[in-house]
Amino acid sequence: MAKIQMTTPLVEMDGDEMTRVIWKMIKDILIDPYVELKTEYYDLGLVHRNETDDQVTVDSANATKKYGVAVKCATITPNAQRVEEYKLKEMWKSPNGTIRAILDGTVFRKPILVNGITPYIPTWTKPITIARHAYGDIYKNTELKAEKGSKAELVITDKDGKETRALIHDFKNSDGIVQGVHNLDDSIGSFARACFNYALDAKEDLWFASKDTISKTYDHRFKDIFAEIYEAEYKAKFEAAGIEYFYTLIDDVVARVIRSEGGFIWACKNYDGDVMSDMLATAFGSLGLMTSVLVSPDGVYEYEAAHGTVTRHYYNYLKGEKTSTNPIATIFAWSGALRKRGELDNIPALCEYADKLEKASVQTMEDGIMDKNLSAMSKLPNKQAVDTETFLKEIAARLDKLLS
Repeated sequence: MAKIQMTTPLVEMDGDEMTRVIWKMIKDILIDPYVELKTEYYDLGLVHRNETDDQVTVDSANATKKYGVAVKCATITPNAQRVEEYKLKEMWKSPNGTIRAILDGTVFRKPILVNGITPYIPTWTKPITIARHAYGDIYKNTELKAEKGSKAELVITDKDGKETRALIHDFKNSDGIVQGVHNLDDSIGSFARACFNYALDAKEDLWFASKDTISKTYDHRFKDIFAEIYEAEYKAKFEAAGIEYFYTLIDDVVARVIRSEGGFIWACKNYDGDVMSDMLATAFGSLGLMTSVLVSPDGVYEYEAAHGTVTRHYYNYLKGEKTSTNPIATIFAWSGALRKRGELDNIPALCEYADKLEKASVQTMEDGIMDKNLSAMSKLPNKQAVDTETFLKEIAARLDKLLS
C-alpha cells in the first residue's frame, strides 16, 4: 500500500521516560509504515527543557497556534526530587500548564470503552467526557503563611489608585495560611464557548456545575457567564440539535453522574476537572484508556494521553527488562491528531487510517491481548498479557487487515 501523504505538518512534542520510549515504538510500528509523516518536532523531554530554559515549551505552543494541530507525549513536571535527579537549573513549570495558558484552551477527556473491561459504575454504558477549564484557580494561586497576631485582607486597587478592602481573617489566636486565586472573564467565556461548541459537534448534552451558593462572587461569575453566552449565542443551536445545557451545584451533579448511563459532557472548573477526570478514568477502567485533547477558542487542537510518564516501568526498562506498559491512550493521541489534520486538510485517507488504527487497537484488546494492567482488569475468559512491543505488533497485524 502506498503511504498516505500529508500536506501540512502537525506539531510533534516528544516527552519523558517510558512514554518517550513507547512514542518511538508507536511511530515505528503503527504510523511510519502507513503514513508519510510530516511533523514539526519539539523535544519537551526534561533534559532539553532544562537546556533551553523551558523556551522549547513556549516555542512548541506557538507552533501549535501556527499549524493548528499538535500531538504531545507525556512529560515530567519536576518536584524537588526531580530537580536533584536531573540536575535542573530550577524547578520548571508544568509544560501542560504553559501550553494551556498560551493556547487559552479547554481540556476534554473521554474514556475509551472496551468490551471485557467493565466500568466500576455498572450503569455507565456510554462514555462521559470531562471538559476542564485550563486557567486560574489554585494553579495560578498566591500563598502565604500567616503568623499569630497578623491580619489578612483582600485588596483591589483600581486604575485610579482607589483601594477596596475586605477582611479575610484575623489570625489573633493562631498561626495560619492564606491563599489567593483569580480568574478572568475572557478565559471563562472562552471555556464556555469551547464547551458549547464541543457539545454541538458531539451532539451530546452539556452539564456545568460549581458551588455558587457558597462562592457567591467567584463561582457565581462562572454560572452567569455560561448562562449569558448560552442564551445569546447557543440556545437556538442546542434546541435545533436536540441537546440540552443545564447548570446545577457540584454536589448535585456528582450524584447525577453516578446515577447516569453516561453519554454527556461534564464541564468543570480547573481543580474540579483535575480531580474528576482522574476519578472517571479509574471508574471507567484506567488512565491508560483516557483520551485528552486541548481545544482553543480559535480552533487549535493539541492531543495527548491523560496519564503520566510511567516512571517505574522506565527504571525497569533501563535495567534491560521487557516492560508491559499500556500504549492505548498515546496511540489515540496520535490517531486524534492525524484525523484532525486529515479533516482540516481534506485528506479522507488520513481520517480513515486514524479510524482504523483506533478500531485495530480496541479489537486487539477485545481479542484478549493487552498489557498486564488491563489484563488484570479484563473479564475476558481467554486473555493474554504481553509486553508493549508485542502488543503494538498485534495491533499492527489487525491494522494491516483493516486497511487491506
